[in-house]
Amino acid sequence: MACRISELVIDAADPERLAAFWSDVLGYVELGREDDGSVEIGPPDVGSGGPQPTLVLSPSSAPRAGKLRLHIDVNATDRDQDAELERLLALGARPVDVGQTGTENWHVLCDPEGNEFCLLHTRLQPL
Repeated sequence: MACRISELVIDAADPERLAAFWSDVLGYVELGREDDGSVEIGPPDVGSGGPQPTLVLSPSSAPRAGKLRLHIDVNATDRDQDAELERLLALGARPVDVGQTGTENWHVLCDPEGNEFCLLHTRLQPL
């Protein structure tokens, strides 16, 4: 038996703001809150333990040092990459340069707190 990723924990200066952003990006809903201010979001009608990992936005006042060692990749499910890029930018994502050559078929963006993620080219079927 192998493990599978059940949740990803992201430190956040403002967990509520980041939870709202990622909920809009992924179509997730709030699943719960902890006393420490953490907010967990995940797929509606599935919750924790489903085929997609949940995100836990955990409060942290520590400044980020350097490039992230892990980032999230997303794919559109109901539109092409250009339309999804427009939607993500309207939600508050920003383009970021991490050394791309300009020939990539993906877009490097960052969320409202500067965490990099990539919008890939392939459209996936929704779960």
